[in-house]
Amino acid sequence: MNFEPIGHIRSPYTDKFGIPRQPGLVSAAEARLELLPPFAREEAFKALDGFSHVWILFVFHQDCPTAGWNPTVRPPRLGGRESVGVFASRAPYRPNPIGISAVEQLGLVRDRRGLALRLRGVDMLDGTPVLDIKPYVPYADAIPEARAGFASPPESVFLSVSFTETASAELDAFDPDGARGLRDLITQVLTQDPRPGYMDRYPRRREFGLRLHELNIRWSLEGTGVMVTGIQASRSADDGRAIET
Repeated sequence: MNFEPIGHIRSPYTDKFGIPRQPGLVSAAEARLELLPPFAREEAFKALDGFSHVWILFVFHQDCPTAGWNPTVRPPRLGGRESVGVFASRAPYRPNPIGISAVEQLGLVRDRRGLALRLRGVDMLDGTPVLDIKPYVPYADAIPEARAGFASPPESVFLSVSFTETASAELDAFDPDGARGLRDLITQVLTQDPRPGYMDRYPRRREFGLRLHELNIRWSLEGTGVMVTGIQASRSADDGRAIET
């Protein structure tokens, strides 16, 4: 079985740290699925506009080509302390490194970069290869009485997020008219507390950083909330790939 990607995701998540644990948690995270020839054809999407959400089947391209797989994994949800079977998890280290996400679709757009499907609420790394798109069908795909095992919603309060004057000024420089929605994106990512579950082993660590788009976001824990302390352009060679999502 040989699978050919139909396109690649261009998302604000240019680094794995900070990606939400599930799709839909960060509604401000908009992305594009940029389609490759010969799949970049409008007729392939005829009638998709009747569906609000789609399933995206993708490849964990940064983790698994050389990492292999194990029959058990330690999910971050369990603090990295307990093992579960790989088939009882959504870990990327799988026999076949395939992921699936249900996300909102915002329609097609054709521009100088070609044909793309706009998406919202994504949890995929920038550059992710996509294998397929399928419509989300609520009467069949949503199962309200389903049990969630160890992945039940945690009983925790979302973190409050504030910006220092310096960080607010830096944010205004990168998004002066708010058109990119950077403040909402940063706030929604940080309110989820992106730190791994095992960070409770390091109670003295209070300062952290993550990348969104082409930006390095510096933040610190302040009481029961988060303070964004700095926003600077990243020096990575990959900068700019996801700026125009």
